[in-house]
Amino acid sequence: MSPDEGSVAGTGEFALIRRITGGRTQPASTLLGPGDDAAVLAAPDGRVVATTDVLVHGVHFRLDWSSPEQVGRKAVAVNLSDVAAMGAKPSSVLVGVACPPDTPASVVAEIMDGMWAEASRAGVGVSGGDLVSADQLVLSVTALGDLEDRDPVTRGGARPGDVLAVAGRLGWAAAGLAVLGRGFRSPVSVVNAQRCPEPPYEAGPQAARAGATAMMDVSDGLLADLAHIADASEVGIDVHTGSLEISTRLQEVATALGADPLRWVLTGGEDHALVATFRSFDELPEGWRKIGMVTMPGSGVTVDGKEYGHAGGWEHWQQ
Repeated sequence: MSPDEGSVAGTGEFALIRRITGGRTQPASTLLGPGDDAAVLAAPDGRVVATTDVLVHGVHFRLDWSSPEQVGRKAVAVNLSDVAAMGAKPSSVLVGVACPPDTPASVVAEIMDGMWAEASRAGVGVSGGDLVSADQLVLSVTALGDLEDRDPVTRGGARPGDVLAVAGRLGWAAAGLAVLGRGFRSPVSVVNAQRCPEPPYEAGPQAARAGATAMMDVSDGLLADLAHIADASEVGIDVHTGSLEISTRLQEVATALGADPLRWVLTGGEDHALVATFRSFDELPEGWRKIGMVTMPGSGVTVDGKEYGHAGGWEHWQQ
């Protein structure tokens, strides 16, 4: 049986590549983009920040919950947020798409549209990638960044007395997941936070310029990710719930679902906000807000001075 003309098999690899790369423009950091054996990228700093994530259909996204375009945006966003969390400016992304032969070519094209759109939001382009056949839809994204002559901001620099601060939203993606899990599709602003996060890319380099001592993105939940900073820095971190933003919209959704919005904020992942520590409150750049303090060495993460009973957080093979 011949393949459906509308499928990736019917379209053909090279025709599909032309479809998803044609007419695209690249930033100055991409010296040679798709079309050759490899891309050529500028590295003004002499160092390159690099990170890779793999997203699997049914684990990280669902096409009955999200449009292909939203899936593409999310795949790029979760990677570029890691670059920003190092204090680097995003410079490029490389993508891989694996899918069954009967996958509609339009789905792959729309995923790539989303990838290009999110890359453009961060000021970069899709410099290259690969298309392969597989039993299920899998997306792989490698994101690259430029430190602009600064030291990377790692998880290991927090010290007692530092201010804990966040840039971006917390709890929204968890609320959106709860809504989708109940079979609803609204409120759209909350559901879309799960479908397509909006990391504050500029906040990472801003924090680095302001002297941030430690930083990471909130992918697995605020408390779970702060535990990584606490461990790497060998410090304690205390989150002040009175300083956390819980929007009216989240409160409304929580009331409707019988849920606790504070738990979403403290333990919900996939918002890809940035959390960092600074020497003093006066160092916080615009858009960053204080949510706690770094406390005594080696004392873990607490909430209002006490252990929180629902730290949560995502861990593969343990879910």
